[in-house]
Amino acid sequence: MRITAAFLVCCVVAVPAAAQVHSAAAVKWGPGPAFLPAHARFAVLQGDPGSSGVYTIRLRFPAGYVIKPHFHPTDEEVTVLSGTFLVGMGDSMNMRGAQRLTAGGFITAPKDAHHFAVARAATIIQIHGEGPFAITYVKEADDPRNAPAKP
Repeated sequence: MRITAAFLVCCVVAVPAAAQVHSAAAVKWGPGPAFLPAHARFAVLQGDPGSSGVYTIRLRFPAGYVIKPHFHPTDEEVTVLSGTFLVGMGDSMNMRGAQRLTAGGFITAPKDAHHFAVARAATIIQIHGEGPFAITYVKEADDPRNAPAKP
């Protein structure tokens, strides 16, 4: 019994967790993914959003940026880091019921819940959840991946 307990303690001590630390200046921004309208910027902070497991991403939007009604197969946890972000629920862009979120604001969009968003000002949001991250637009025509190729 003593040997088993000593072995378990050694195993726990021998595998310390490594913290992932990212200063705002160290975040590496790239172009937004194809599933978002043009002009978004995108950064992966943790994990792989396209695979199973925990992920954390950031998105940066210019003022006036619109994400048409869509939904996800998993819960989407969104924190506003800066700017003004409007989030509404439903199949249409009904701004009357939209929630206004500013820095520090948080919302969970449950899996399969139809929602939309508008950045009123230049805005940075952080999304985390369990992957794989996927997005389906309510109207196929609203999906940027279906837009005709530009010459």
